[in-house]
Amino acid sequence: MLDIKFIKENPELIKEAVRKKRLTVDVDRLLALETERLALLSQVEALRAEQNEASQKISAAGTDERVALIEAMQTVKQSLQIGEEKLKEVMTEWRALMLQVPNVPDMAVPEGDDDAANEEIKVWGEKPEFDFEPKDHIQLLENLGLIDFERGTKVAGFRGYVLKGDAVKLSLALWQWAFDELAKKGFQPMLAPSLVRPESFFGTGYLPQGEEDLYKTQDGDFLAGTAEVATMGYFMDEVVTKEELPKKIVAFSPCFRREAGSHGKDTKGAFRVHEFYKVEQVALCKANHEESVRLHEELLANAEALMQALELPYHVVVNCTGDLGLGQVKKYDLEAWLPSQNKYRETHSISYFHDFQTRRLNIRYRDDEDKLRFAHSLNGTAVATPRLLIAIVENNQQADGNIKVPAVLRPYFGKDQLTSFKSAD
Repeated sequence: MLDIKFIKENPELIKEAVRKKRLTVDVDRLLALETERLALLSQVEALRAEQNEASQKISAAGTDERVALIEAMQTVKQSLQIGEEKLKEVMTEWRALMLQVPNVPDMAVPEGDDDAANEEIKVWGEKPEFDFEPKDHIQLLENLGLIDFERGTKVAGFRGYVLKGDAVKLSLALWQWAFDELAKKGFQPMLAPSLVRPESFFGTGYLPQGEEDLYKTQDGDFLAGTAEVATMGYFMDEVVTKEELPKKIVAFSPCFRREAGSHGKDTKGAFRVHEFYKVEQVALCKANHEESVRLHEELLANAEALMQALELPYHVVVNCTGDLGLGQVKKYDLEAWLPSQNKYRETHSISYFHDFQTRRLNIRYRDDEDKLRFAHSLNGTAVATPRLLIAIVENNQQADGNIKVPAVLRPYFGKDQLTSFKSAD
Protein backbone atom coordinates (compact mmCIF):
# COMPACT_ATOMS: atom_id res chain seq x y z
CA MET A 1 0.00 0.00 0.00
CA LEU A 2 1.25 3.45 -0.87
CA ASP A 3 0.96 6.53 1.32
CA ILE A 4 -2.20 8.43 0.32
CA LYS A 5 -0.19 11.65 0.64
CA PHE A 6 2.26 10.34 -1.97
CA ILE A 7 -0.64 9.38 -4.26
CA LYS A 8 -2.21 12.84 -3.93
CA GLU A 9 1.10 14.58 -4.64
CA ASN A 10 1.96 12.31 -7.60
CA PRO A 11 -1.28 11.32 -9.36
CA GLU A 12 0.26 11.16 -12.85
CA LEU A 13 3.11 8.98 -11.60
CA ILE A 14 0.57 6.58 -10.07
CA LYS A 15 -1.49 6.51 -13.26
CA GLU A 16 1.67 5.70 -15.20
CA ALA A 17 2.47 2.87 -12.76
CA VAL A 18 -1.04 1.49 -13.31
CA ARG A 19 -0.51 1.64 -17.07
CA LYS A 20 2.96 0.09 -16.95
CA LYS A 21 1.79 -2.80 -14.79
CA ARG A 22 -1.16 -3.33 -17.15
CA LEU A 23 -3.72 -2.87 -14.37
CA THR A 24 -7.10 -1.16 -14.15
CA VAL A 25 -7.33 1.21 -11.19
CA ASP A 26 -9.46 4.38 -11.15
CA VAL A 27 -6.98 6.80 -9.59
CA ASP A 28 -9.26 9.81 -10.19
CA ARG A 29 -12.06 8.08 -8.30
CA LEU A 30 -9.68 7.38 -5.41
CA LEU A 31 -8.65 11.05 -5.27
CA ALA A 32 -12.29 12.14 -5.30
CA LEU A 33 -13.04 9.72 -2.47
CA GLU A 34 -10.06 11.07 -0.53
CA THR A 35 -11.45 14.61 -0.78
CA GLU A 36 -14.88 13.38 0.31
CA ARG A 37 -13.34 11.29 3.10
CA LEU A 38 -11.47 14.24 4.59
CA ALA A 39 -14.54 16.51 4.39
CA LEU A 40 -16.76 13.91 6.07
CA LEU A 41 -14.11 13.18 8.70
CA SER A 42 -13.89 16.88 9.55
CA GLN A 43 -17.68 17.12 9.72
CA VAL A 44 -18.03 14.04 11.93
CA GLU A 45 -15.26 15.16 14.28
CA ALA A 46 -16.89 18.60 14.64
CA LEU A 47 -20.26 17.02 15.44
CA ARG A 48 -18.65 14.68 17.97
CA ALA A 49 -16.96 17.63 19.64
CA GLU A 50 -20.28 19.48 19.72
CA GLN A 51 -21.98 16.42 21.20
CA ASN A 52 -19.30 16.05 23.89
CA GLU A 53 -19.51 19.73 24.80
CA ALA A 54 -23.29 19.53 25.08
CA SER A 55 -23.06 16.41 27.26
CA GLN A 56 -20.90 18.31 29.73
CA LYS A 57 -23.37 21.21 29.77
CA ILE A 58 -26.31 18.86 30.25
CA SER A 59 -24.72 17.24 33.29
CA ALA A 60 -24.25 20.64 34.93
CA ALA A 61 -27.57 22.26 33.85
CA GLY A 62 -30.81 22.71 35.75
CA THR A 63 -33.96 20.78 34.89
CA ASP A 64 -35.49 23.23 32.38
CA GLU A 65 -32.16 23.98 30.68
CA ARG A 66 -31.32 20.28 30.55
CA VAL A 67 -34.55 19.49 28.66
CA ALA A 68 -33.84 22.24 26.12
CA LEU A 69 -30.25 21.08 25.62
CA ILE A 70 -31.33 17.46 25.16
CA GLU A 71 -33.92 18.48 22.54
CA ALA A 72 -31.30 20.57 20.71
CA MET A 73 -28.89 17.65 20.75
CA GLN A 74 -31.32 15.38 18.90
CA THR A 75 -30.58 17.25 15.66
CA VAL A 76 -26.83 16.98 16.27
CA LYS A 77 -27.17 13.28 17.07
CA GLN A 78 -29.11 12.61 13.87
CA SER A 79 -26.61 14.61 11.77
CA LEU A 80 -23.74 12.69 13.39
CA GLN A 81 -25.38 9.34 12.67
CA ILE A 82 -25.93 10.26 9.01
CA GLY A 83 -22.34 11.54 8.74
CA GLU A 84 -20.87 8.40 10.30
CA GLU A 85 -22.84 6.13 7.98
CA LYS A 86 -21.74 8.12 4.95
CA LEU A 87 -18.13 8.09 6.15
CA LYS A 88 -18.34 4.32 6.61
CA GLU A 89 -19.56 3.89 3.01
CA VAL A 90 -16.84 6.14 1.63
CA MET A 91 -14.13 4.41 3.70
CA THR A 92 -15.20 0.98 2.40
CA GLU A 93 -14.73 2.07 -1.23
CA TRP A 94 -11.62 4.09 -0.36
CA ARG A 95 -9.91 1.11 1.30
CA ALA A 96 -10.81 -1.19 -1.60
CA LEU A 97 -9.23 1.20 -4.11
CA MET A 98 -6.17 1.80 -1.93
CA LEU A 99 -5.51 -1.96 -1.95
CA GLN A 100 -5.52 -1.91 -5.76
CA VAL A 101 -3.00 0.90 -6.23
CA PRO A 102 0.31 -0.60 -7.44
CA ASN A 103 3.80 0.31 -6.37
CA VAL A 104 5.81 2.39 -8.81
CA PRO A 105 8.27 0.26 -10.81
CA ASP A 106 11.91 1.25 -10.92
CA MET A 107 12.89 3.35 -13.94
CA ALA A 108 15.31 0.59 -14.99
CA VAL A 109 12.49 -1.96 -15.34
CA PRO A 110 11.73 -2.64 -19.03
CA GLU A 111 8.18 -2.03 -20.15
CA GLY A 112 6.16 -4.95 -21.51
CA ASP A 113 2.94 -6.91 -21.28
CA ASP A 114 4.14 -10.24 -19.90
CA ASP A 115 7.17 -12.47 -19.34
CA ALA A 116 7.90 -12.53 -23.07
CA ALA A 117 9.24 -8.98 -22.61
CA ASN A 118 11.61 -9.88 -19.75
CA GLU A 119 15.22 -8.99 -20.58
CA GLU A 120 18.18 -11.32 -20.15
CA ILE A 121 20.99 -9.61 -18.25
CA LYS A 122 23.33 -12.50 -17.43
CA VAL A 123 24.17 -16.03 -18.54
CA TRP A 124 26.28 -18.43 -16.48
CA GLY A 125 27.58 -21.94 -17.01
CA GLU A 126 28.09 -24.31 -19.89
CA LYS A 127 25.04 -26.18 -21.08
CA PRO A 128 25.71 -29.94 -20.88
CA GLU A 129 26.45 -31.80 -24.08
CA PHE A 130 25.37 -35.44 -24.12
CA ASP A 131 26.62 -38.20 -26.41
CA PHE A 132 23.24 -39.87 -25.94
CA GLU A 133 19.60 -38.80 -26.20
CA PRO A 134 18.91 -37.01 -22.89
CA LYS A 135 15.79 -37.94 -20.95
CA ASP A 136 13.46 -35.64 -19.07
CA HIS A 137 13.07 -35.74 -15.29
CA ILE A 138 9.93 -37.87 -15.60
CA GLN A 139 11.73 -40.71 -17.37
CA LEU A 140 14.85 -40.41 -15.23
CA LEU A 141 13.09 -40.48 -11.88
CA GLU A 142 10.48 -43.05 -12.87
CA ASN A 143 13.16 -45.40 -14.23
CA LEU A 144 14.89 -45.26 -10.86
CA GLY A 145 11.60 -45.60 -8.98
CA LEU A 146 12.11 -42.24 -7.30
CA ILE A 147 8.81 -40.60 -8.26
CA ASP A 148 5.25 -41.86 -8.63
CA PHE A 149 2.81 -39.68 -10.54
CA GLU A 150 0.08 -42.30 -10.88
CA ARG A 151 -0.25 -42.85 -7.15
CA GLY A 152 0.37 -39.17 -6.50
CA THR A 153 -2.68 -38.39 -8.62
CA LYS A 154 -4.64 -41.12 -6.87
CA VAL A 155 -3.84 -39.56 -3.50
CA ALA A 156 -3.75 -35.82 -4.26
CA GLY A 157 -5.52 -35.38 -7.59
CA PHE A 158 -4.31 -33.46 -10.64
CA ARG A 159 -0.63 -32.46 -10.45
CA GLY A 160 -0.14 -34.87 -7.55
CA TYR A 161 3.19 -36.68 -7.11
CA VAL A 162 5.08 -38.75 -4.57
CA LEU A 163 8.87 -38.57 -4.19
CA LYS A 164 10.65 -41.66 -2.91
CA GLY A 165 14.07 -42.90 -1.90
CA ASP A 166 17.03 -40.83 -3.05
CA ALA A 167 14.76 -38.11 -4.48
CA VAL A 168 13.60 -37.47 -0.92
CA LYS A 169 17.14 -37.56 0.44
CA LEU A 170 18.37 -35.18 -2.24
CA SER A 171 15.56 -32.73 -1.43
CA LEU A 172 16.48 -32.83 2.25
CA ALA A 173 20.13 -32.32 1.36
CA LEU A 174 19.29 -29.29 -0.77
CA TRP A 175 17.27 -27.64 1.98
CA GLN A 176 19.87 -28.24 4.69
CA TRP A 177 22.75 -27.14 2.48
CA ALA A 178 20.95 -23.91 1.52
CA PHE A 179 20.24 -23.17 5.20
CA ASP A 180 23.88 -23.70 6.08
CA GLU A 181 25.15 -21.53 3.23
CA LEU A 182 22.84 -18.63 4.10
CA ALA A 183 23.54 -18.96 7.82
CA LYS A 184 27.19 -18.24 7.00
CA LYS A 185 25.97 -14.93 5.53
CA GLY A 186 24.09 -13.86 8.63
CA PHE A 187 20.61 -15.16 7.81
CA GLN A 188 18.56 -16.36 10.78
CA PRO A 189 16.75 -19.68 10.20
CA MET A 190 12.99 -19.95 10.60
CA LEU A 191 10.37 -22.64 10.01
CA ALA A 192 7.33 -20.72 8.85
CA PRO A 193 3.66 -21.78 8.96
CA SER A 194 1.90 -22.53 5.67
CA LEU A 195 -1.55 -21.96 7.15
CA VAL A 196 -1.74 -18.18 7.50
CA ARG A 197 -4.46 -15.68 8.43
CA PRO A 198 -5.75 -13.28 5.75
CA GLU A 199 -4.08 -10.22 7.28
CA SER A 200 -0.63 -11.40 6.23
CA PHE A 201 -1.81 -12.07 2.67
CA PHE A 202 -3.30 -8.57 2.43
CA GLY A 203 -0.12 -7.20 3.94
CA THR A 204 2.20 -8.88 1.49
CA GLY A 205 -0.04 -8.05 -1.47
CA TYR A 206 -1.33 -11.54 -2.33
CA LEU A 207 -4.86 -10.42 -1.49
CA PRO A 208 -7.23 -9.33 -2.83
CA GLN A 209 -5.88 -9.69 -6.40
CA GLY A 210 -4.32 -13.18 -6.10
CA GLU A 211 -7.09 -15.00 -4.23
CA GLU A 212 -7.93 -17.33 -7.13
CA ASP A 213 -4.46 -18.87 -6.86
CA LEU A 214 -4.72 -19.56 -3.11
CA TYR A 215 -6.19 -22.51 -1.26
CA LYS A 216 -8.69 -21.31 1.35
CA THR A 217 -9.83 -23.14 4.47
CA GLN A 218 -13.37 -23.37 5.80
CA ASP A 219 -12.29 -20.95 8.56
CA GLY A 220 -11.28 -18.23 6.10
CA ASP A 221 -7.53 -18.71 6.40
CA PHE A 222 -5.25 -19.49 3.45
CA LEU A 223 -2.36 -21.78 2.51
CA ALA A 224 0.69 -19.78 1.46
CA GLY A 225 2.71 -20.28 -1.71
CA THR A 226 5.87 -18.92 -0.06
CA ALA A 227 7.32 -18.54 3.43
CA GLU A 228 7.52 -14.81 2.71
CA VAL A 229 3.86 -14.41 3.79
CA ALA A 230 4.25 -15.89 7.27
CA THR A 231 7.70 -14.38 7.81
CA MET A 232 6.47 -10.87 7.05
CA GLY A 233 3.36 -11.50 9.15
CA TYR A 234 5.65 -12.47 12.02
CA PHE A 235 6.69 -8.81 12.31
CA MET A 236 3.22 -7.32 11.77
CA ASP A 237 2.39 -4.37 14.08
CA GLU A 238 5.88 -4.39 15.56
CA VAL A 239 8.65 -1.83 15.88
CA VAL A 240 12.09 -3.31 15.23
CA THR A 241 15.16 -1.49 16.47
CA LYS A 242 17.33 0.21 13.86
CA GLU A 243 20.29 -1.77 15.22
CA GLU A 244 18.59 -4.97 14.01
CA LEU A 245 18.46 -3.71 10.42
CA PRO A 246 19.07 -5.09 7.95
CA LYS A 247 17.29 -8.13 9.35
CA LYS A 248 17.90 -11.22 7.23
CA ILE A 249 15.92 -14.44 7.56
CA VAL A 250 16.05 -17.76 5.73
CA ALA A 251 12.65 -19.41 6.12
CA PHE A 252 11.42 -22.86 5.12
CA SER A 253 7.84 -24.00 4.59
CA PRO A 254 5.68 -26.34 2.55
CA CYS A 255 3.97 -24.24 -0.12
CA PHE A 256 0.64 -24.48 -1.93
CA ARG A 257 -0.56 -22.93 -5.17
CA ARG A 258 -3.72 -23.68 -7.14
CA GLU A 259 -2.11 -22.72 -10.46
CA ALA A 260 -5.52 -21.37 -11.44
CA GLY A 261 -4.19 -19.39 -14.39
CA SER A 262 -1.98 -22.12 -15.81
CA HIS A 263 -4.42 -24.60 -17.31
CA GLY A 264 -2.65 -26.61 -19.99
CA LYS A 265 0.83 -25.52 -18.86
CA ASP A 266 3.35 -28.12 -17.66
CA THR A 267 0.63 -30.67 -17.01
CA LYS A 268 3.15 -33.52 -17.02
CA GLY A 269 5.93 -33.94 -14.53
CA ALA A 270 6.77 -32.13 -11.31
CA PHE A 271 7.68 -28.67 -12.59
CA ARG A 272 4.30 -27.03 -11.95
CA VAL A 273 2.60 -28.66 -8.95
CA HIS A 274 0.10 -27.70 -6.28
CA GLU A 275 2.31 -28.61 -3.31
CA PHE A 276 6.03 -27.91 -3.12
CA TYR A 277 8.75 -26.73 -0.71
CA LYS A 278 10.80 -23.56 -0.53
CA VAL A 279 13.74 -22.11 1.32
CA GLU A 280 13.13 -18.36 1.10
CA GLN A 281 15.28 -15.32 1.77
CA VAL A 282 13.40 -12.47 3.50
CA ALA A 283 14.93 -9.14 4.49
CA LEU A 284 13.93 -5.91 6.21
CA CYS A 285 16.05 -2.79 5.95
CA LYS A 286 15.93 0.94 6.66
CA ALA A 287 13.70 3.15 4.51
CA ASN A 288 16.42 3.95 2.02
CA HIS A 289 16.24 3.28 -1.72
CA GLU A 290 19.97 2.68 -2.09
CA GLU A 291 19.90 0.16 0.77
CA SER A 292 16.98 -1.68 -0.86
CA VAL A 293 18.84 -1.83 -4.18
CA ARG A 294 22.01 -3.07 -2.48
CA LEU A 295 20.14 -5.81 -0.62
CA HIS A 296 18.23 -6.76 -3.78
CA GLU A 297 21.53 -7.39 -5.55
CA GLU A 298 22.77 -9.30 -2.50
CA LEU A 299 19.78 -11.66 -2.52
CA LEU A 300 20.32 -12.25 -6.23
CA ALA A 301 24.03 -12.92 -5.62
CA ASN A 302 23.11 -15.46 -2.93
CA ALA A 303 20.81 -17.32 -5.33
CA GLU A 304 23.48 -17.24 -8.04
CA ALA A 305 26.13 -18.52 -5.62
CA LEU A 306 23.93 -21.51 -4.79
CA MET A 307 23.35 -22.27 -8.48
CA GLN A 308 27.02 -21.92 -9.30
CA ALA A 309 28.00 -24.21 -6.43
CA LEU A 310 25.52 -26.76 -7.82
CA GLU A 311 27.15 -26.23 -11.25
CA LEU A 312 23.78 -25.63 -12.87
CA PRO A 313 23.73 -23.42 -15.99
CA TYR A 314 21.28 -20.54 -15.69
CA HIS A 315 20.47 -17.06 -16.86
CA VAL A 316 19.05 -14.03 -15.06
CA VAL A 317 16.26 -11.87 -16.45
CA VAL A 318 14.91 -8.57 -15.20
CA ASN A 319 11.12 -8.76 -15.24
CA CYS A 320 9.18 -6.28 -17.35
CA THR A 321 6.48 -4.02 -15.89
CA GLY A 322 3.61 -6.30 -16.91
CA ASP A 323 5.29 -9.25 -15.18
CA LEU A 324 5.65 -7.49 -11.84
CA GLY A 325 3.35 -8.10 -8.91
CA LEU A 326 1.28 -5.32 -7.38
CA GLY A 327 3.87 -4.34 -4.79
CA GLN A 328 7.14 -5.10 -6.56
CA VAL A 329 9.44 -2.24 -7.51
CA LYS A 330 11.83 -4.53 -9.38
CA LYS A 331 12.18 -8.28 -9.77
CA TYR A 332 14.79 -10.66 -11.11
CA ASP A 333 14.01 -14.19 -12.22
CA LEU A 334 16.78 -16.74 -12.23
CA GLU A 335 16.05 -19.58 -14.65
CA ALA A 336 17.86 -22.93 -14.81
CA TRP A 337 18.66 -24.73 -18.03
CA LEU A 338 16.49 -27.80 -18.65
CA PRO A 339 18.03 -30.05 -21.35
CA SER A 340 14.75 -31.88 -22.02
CA GLN A 341 13.02 -28.62 -22.93
CA ASN A 342 16.08 -26.99 -24.50
CA LYS A 343 15.35 -23.76 -22.66
CA TYR A 344 15.69 -21.97 -19.34
CA ARG A 345 12.88 -22.32 -16.79
CA GLU A 346 12.25 -20.22 -13.69
CA THR A 347 13.59 -21.54 -10.40
CA HIS A 348 14.08 -18.30 -8.42
CA SER A 349 12.43 -14.88 -8.08
CA ILE A 350 14.05 -11.99 -6.19
CA SER A 351 12.08 -8.79 -5.47
CA TYR A 352 12.07 -5.57 -3.48
CA PHE A 353 9.05 -3.54 -2.40
CA HIS A 354 10.19 -0.37 -0.60
CA ASP A 355 7.54 0.19 2.15
CA PHE A 356 4.60 -1.25 0.18
CA GLN A 357 4.29 -4.37 2.36
CA THR A 358 5.46 -2.88 5.65
CA ARG A 359 2.96 -0.02 5.43
CA ARG A 360 0.16 -2.57 5.08
CA LEU A 361 1.60 -4.71 7.86
CA ASN A 362 2.60 -1.76 10.08
CA ILE A 363 6.24 -2.86 10.44
CA ARG A 364 8.30 0.10 11.63
CA TYR A 365 11.57 1.19 13.18
CA ARG A 366 12.85 4.40 14.81
CA ASP A 367 15.37 6.29 12.71
CA ASP A 368 18.35 8.29 13.99
CA GLU A 369 16.03 11.16 14.88
CA ASP A 370 13.76 8.79 16.86
CA LYS A 371 11.05 9.15 14.21
CA LEU A 372 8.94 6.09 13.39
CA ARG A 373 9.49 4.97 9.79
CA PHE A 374 8.14 2.06 7.78
CA ALA A 375 10.94 -0.40 6.99
CA HIS A 376 11.64 -1.64 3.46
CA SER A 377 11.14 -5.32 2.59
CA LEU A 378 12.68 -7.76 0.14
CA ASN A 379 12.48 -11.47 -0.60
CA GLY A 380 14.03 -14.03 -2.89
CA THR A 381 14.06 -17.76 -3.50
CA ALA A 382 17.03 -19.73 -2.20
CA VAL A 383 15.85 -23.24 -3.09
CA ALA A 384 12.49 -24.40 -4.44
CA THR A 385 11.82 -28.11 -4.84
CA PRO A 386 10.95 -30.10 -6.84
CA ARG A 387 11.88 -27.49 -9.49
CA LEU A 388 15.55 -27.34 -8.52
CA LEU A 389 15.57 -31.12 -8.14
CA ILE A 390 14.43 -31.34 -11.78
CA ALA A 391 17.31 -29.14 -12.93
CA ILE A 392 19.85 -31.21 -10.99
CA VAL A 393 18.51 -34.50 -12.33
CA GLU A 394 18.37 -33.45 -15.97
CA ASN A 395 21.75 -31.71 -16.07
CA ASN A 396 23.54 -34.52 -14.24
CA GLN A 397 22.09 -37.55 -16.04
CA GLN A 398 24.43 -40.26 -17.30
CA ALA A 399 24.17 -42.56 -20.32
CA ASP A 400 23.28 -45.51 -18.07
CA GLY A 401 20.34 -43.61 -16.54
CA ASN A 402 22.09 -42.86 -13.27
CA ILE A 403 22.29 -39.32 -11.92
CA LYS A 404 25.35 -37.67 -10.44
CA VAL A 405 24.96 -35.71 -7.22
CA PRO A 406 26.59 -32.25 -7.19
CA ALA A 407 29.78 -32.29 -5.15
CA VAL A 408 28.55 -29.71 -2.62
CA LEU A 409 25.58 -31.94 -1.71
CA ARG A 410 27.50 -35.19 -1.26
CA PRO A 411 28.40 -34.54 2.42
CA TYR A 412 24.66 -34.12 3.09
CA PHE A 413 23.49 -36.85 0.73
CA GLY A 414 26.10 -39.47 1.65
CA LYS A 415 27.02 -40.71 -1.85
CA ASP A 416 27.85 -39.44 -5.31
CA GLN A 417 24.82 -40.60 -7.31
CA LEU A 418 21.13 -41.40 -7.02
CA THR A 419 20.32 -45.08 -6.97
CA SER A 420 17.17 -47.06 -7.62
CA PHE A 421 14.45 -47.23 -4.99
CA LYS A 422 13.35 -50.73 -4.06
CA SER A 423 9.66 -50.56 -3.38
CA ALA A 424 8.19 -52.61 -0.57
CA ASP A 425 5.18 -53.65 -2.67
